[in-house]
Amino acid sequence: MSPVRSPGRRSRWAHRRLHRSRHGRRRGGPPLVALVGQPNVGKSQLFNRLTGARVTVSNYPGTTVEVARSRLHLPQPYRDLAIVDTPGMYSLSPLTEEERVARNILLDERPHLIVHIVDAKNLPRMLALTLELLEAGLPVLLAVNMMDEARQLGLRLDLSALENRLDLPVFATVGTTGEGVESLRAAIIAHVYPDHRLHPTV
Repeated sequence: MSPVRSPGRRSRWAHRRLHRSRHGRRRGGPPLVALVGQPNVGKSQLFNRLTGARVTVSNYPGTTVEVARSRLHLPQPYRDLAIVDTPGMYSLSPLTEEERVARNILLDERPHLIVHIVDAKNLPRMLALTLELLEAGLPVLLAVNMMDEARQLGLRLDLSALENRLDLPVFATVGTTGEGVESLRAAIIAHVYPDHRLHPTV
């Protein structure tokens, strides 16, 4: 079983793909990080772990689809990060209103980083969306969530091999307990602010 790892020893390599992307050139407002994933992968749990309790939930303009947003607070001189919990989606080719909203957030709001959250128990069928995001030229970080449930089933996941194969950062997380969340949070901040060495204040 691949352990939960700190991003420190691989940060120089792991963010090469992310920083090559031209995405994330938002004008005005704080840098945006979008959490993306299929329904029931623990996305909202990780959203709450990353941001704390201060959450704003509102309907996406022109729809009845609710979108949760919050901030990851950073000390000066760094700007806070805006975090959005997008509606569940299976593909960038939307079949539902929820998927259409999620796609619009990714393509119209131009996040600095997309954290694709997947279920460790069903990893192979989750990666199709990962590949779609990469093929669209979006800056992607992969969070393999529910690692505790995968361990209980006796699944052995070689996340280092997956990271090398996809050429993007991969993190093991457990949203219910917070396992791996600090490493994930540090990687998110390091992508937006490569020189950041301070701890966030949630």
